Amino acid sequence: MQEIIYNIAIGLPGFLFAIVFHEWAHARVALYFGDETAKSQGRLSLDPLVHADPIGTIVFPLVSAGLGGVLFGWAKPVTVDPRRFKKFKSGVFWVSFAGPLANIILAIVSALFFAIVVTQVSSSFEYFDVLQNMAKSSITINLVLAVFNLLPIPPLDGSKMVTTFLDYNQARKYEQLGQYSFLLIIVFWMTNLFSYIMLPAIIFGNWVTTLFIRMLV
Repeated sequence: MQEIIYNIAIGLPGFLFAIVFHEWAHARVALYFGDETAKSQGRLSLDPLVHADPIGTIVFPLVSAGLGGVLFGWAKPVTVDPRRFKKFKSGVFWVSFAGPLANIILAIVSALFFAIVVTQVSSSFEYFDVLQNMAKSSITINLVLAVFNLLPIPPLDGSKMVTTFLDYNQARKYEQLGQYSFLLIIVFWMTNLFSYIMLPAIIFGNWVTTLFIRMLV
């Protein structure tokens, strides 16, 4: 139980930043393309309470932590009305990509924070291990969320990006895969398939972290 509580405490800051910044990015880019729906609903905010989803923000992360994994979950999806976009396909693509991109940026920032702690903070500092583990956890959480949301499975962000390259009929047929999305996600999550997909992201995270450490030494 103590280990579970520690894992939750270490992962919580990175997890909250990850899901909140993800949804904020969707809302911000939607506003840029002309859709004020998310803004009018108060979702253009970095307040975690505005984005909290009972299952995705509380229950699911606790279960994943209890099973020994990183905190994984989601926030309440931002409402977007593509009909209001000044440029429809560009709007759909970039609004969809904004969430995963936000997580990639946060992973890079977390890698920088990790490098600063490792190189600039004395290992005798009382909270050295805590700060180091928080940064490592944040890197992992953000990379997992970025890669997961980029999977081309409706209704994940990756599938919406794919539809911008299809004509109307192709897009409608593609979106019908949504009825199998839960099964497909379970297959990805419960097998080693997602681990293989994550491998390039992990290599990228390690490379960025090592680069920052070398720059600060």
